[in-house]
Amino acid sequence: MATTDFQSVDEYIASFPGDVQLVLEQVRLTIHGVVPGAGEKISYQIPTITLDGKPLMYFSGWKHHISVYPIPPVEGELAKAIEPYLAGKGTLKFPIAAHIPYDLIGRIAEAFVASRAK
Repeated sequence: MATTDFQSVDEYIASFPGDVQLVLEQVRLTIHGVVPGAGEKISYQIPTITLDGKPLMYFSGWKHHISVYPIPPVEGELAKAIEPYLAGKGTLKFPIAAHIPYDLIGRIAEAFVASRAK
């Protein structure tokens, strides 16, 4: 990242090397694909997906991984599926060098929406 004062998600993503940009953009598209009407902004200097004007989830890029946070309330098969990516109490970490499970990220976004509906 070249700067730390981002004005938009586009600017944030553009600050990374090409390979990381591709992953971040696909994460962004995946979340928007499963959360109709989602907005986005920069909060805490990282991309924030919003729903009804309130933060829903965050994602960020790093040199060797991308992160999604916090972790929504999950159980059963989804809880088991995220286990390999748990990094700390509320963070999921996906190595860039490995296959990024975009479908899993989509399911996480759906879990956030479902938890918001309760």
